[in-house]
Amino acid sequence: MSSEAKSLAKGIQDVSFIEKIKPHAELVAAALSGIFIAVGWLFNKYDYGADSIIAYLLAFVIGGFAKAKEGIEETFENKELNVEMLMIFAAVGSAIIGYWTEGAVLIFIFAVSGALETYTMNKSHKEISSLMELQPEEALLIQDGIEKRISVAMLQVGDEILVKPGERVPSDGIIIKGQSNIDEAAITGESMPVAKGDQDEVFAGTVNMTGLITVQVSKTNEDTLFQKIIQLVQSAQSEKSPSQLFIERFEGTYVKAVLAVVLLMFFIPHFLLGWNWHESFYRAMILLVVASPCALVASIMPATLSAISNGAKHGILVKGGVHLENLSHLEAIAFDKTGTLTKGKPEVTEVIVRDGVEKEHLIWITASIENHSNHPLAQAIVKHAKRTIKQELIHPDSLEDVPGWGVRAEIRGEQWKIGKADFVGKEASEAFADVLAKEIASQGNTLVYVQRNESLVAMLALRDVVRDETKVAIDDLKKKGIYTVMLTGDSEKTARAIAAESHVDQYFAECLPEEKVEQLRKLKEKFKTVAMVGDGINDAPALALANVGIAMGEGTDVALETADVVLMKNDLPRIAEAIRLSERMNKIIKQNVVFSITVIMLLIASNFFRILDLPYGVIGHEGSTILVILNSLRLLKTRRQ
Repeated sequence: MSSEAKSLAKGIQDVSFIEKIKPHAELVAAALSGIFIAVGWLFNKYDYGADSIIAYLLAFVIGGFAKAKEGIEETFENKELNVEMLMIFAAVGSAIIGYWTEGAVLIFIFAVSGALETYTMNKSHKEISSLMELQPEEALLIQDGIEKRISVAMLQVGDEILVKPGERVPSDGIIIKGQSNIDEAAITGESMPVAKGDQDEVFAGTVNMTGLITVQVSKTNEDTLFQKIIQLVQSAQSEKSPSQLFIERFEGTYVKAVLAVVLLMFFIPHFLLGWNWHESFYRAMILLVVASPCALVASIMPATLSAISNGAKHGILVKGGVHLENLSHLEAIAFDKTGTLTKGKPEVTEVIVRDGVEKEHLIWITASIENHSNHPLAQAIVKHAKRTIKQELIHPDSLEDVPGWGVRAEIRGEQWKIGKADFVGKEASEAFADVLAKEIASQGNTLVYVQRNESLVAMLALRDVVRDETKVAIDDLKKKGIYTVMLTGDSEKTARAIAAESHVDQYFAECLPEEKVEQLRKLKEKFKTVAMVGDGINDAPALALANVGIAMGEGTDVALETADVVLMKNDLPRIAEAIRLSERMNKIIKQNVVFSITVIMLLIASNFFRILDLPYGVIGHEGSTILVILNSLRLLKTRRQ
């Protein structure tokens, strides 16, 4: 190898090493500072005074550079003093009166707490970094029957890509060939794979578990749901909560007050209490250290970031600390019905056939006819047939769609009519299963009648069914004392049945979008903090009006733009989970604030009564900062119920 090549290789290795060590720079600086403090102490012990001071100075510069730079830049930018400046003043003041060791230890512990705080921030961003690494850089493009590896950034809408078992899906798209189980944990937080086949949607970053699938790209790389999630959480982590904003506003005033009291302490104890000048200056330096609100300032932001990251990991995306704070204060929640409390699609709930008619054969014939219609009720009947019988559907000999009424068809010489009561004969339909039909209809079902050769032979009942988890989720919220309301555009009869089945406290039927907004406004007058839960599209006005708008995402990027909180999987119990996360966050923040204020008051009092030395003041102050950060890190730990 030539000398130039060796030099280039060495340069690349050096750059790689620097990149690896960069995230740990503050910790490395703190460690070096500690080493120089130890060296300075040894020099001082063996009477190498000048060498000792040089070692301490190096500890000051190396350990304090990052925080000093940050403090000075923020002071110039905001025209406001901050806690970093207080620490610099205290360390320099300690050195001036000859307490080199104490000043250096102050810088060292301050550097350690700063490194720990940076670690907390990096830890909270780790979920996003790991997400970003999940999306493949290349895709297997199929063009004119030829497979070609290209960069994901080059994919266009409409391109067809091949995704093999074990590979990650490179882009959002629709499966046009094949079927597989897809692990969507990166998007929804759900660990169980989802079975997907023809015309099902798949998302970038998810894992193709079993089968070979061909996907038609539906979005460019920058518009994928995956990228939008990353952008949303990054934005949320940069948005400050009301508590954090208050602490930051309070910090500037508090720092000025501390400096004013420190200045007074230079003189008042000397003249009123008889302290000598050295004692007065020494106590003023200790006050400068212990009165600094470092722990108070660090009480909120690490906790908020940790909670947001924890939620994102489990498919609960919160758009900022303010919304996460509000979740624990909820007094009422309004739910849209369709797609939120219910599955959003009709299902067959009852099939009643005339005596002498074979039920399976009837369902098979009905599904074969309805298979040629795109109507939601028709598709529900077909889905029911495919799930309950194993017979291939057939094509009718003739078929006529009668819009608004139903469909008539001929199969093997028999004439069939499927549709509304009036379409098959009102009198005959009223007589068919008379009492039972009224009871089924009162439960919110839509009735579809089947006629064969002018004789009514069956009645099918269909309705949008309540999700399996809805009752559990609503009951969980009610246990927390939260009032639950359902808002729906459905009829009074359907709304009453769904409300009873889902266990909500109150319901409002036949609501247009503007009426939902009006009902939500009335709820806000009655309750202090109200949330709205919807699908993020037609419920947008109500979501915007609520104190907290919660969208049931189910992988839709529309939901990301309309609500304050997005549940990436339509899983209602995650609302209670998000509330518990909010309660944990607020509890930990309160613990941090109370603890930090208590420590500051105790240290100030101990200093005034001259029972606190500078080293212990440094340890007490910086130790409390480290403890509140460690306490905040607990929010990264999952506690799901």
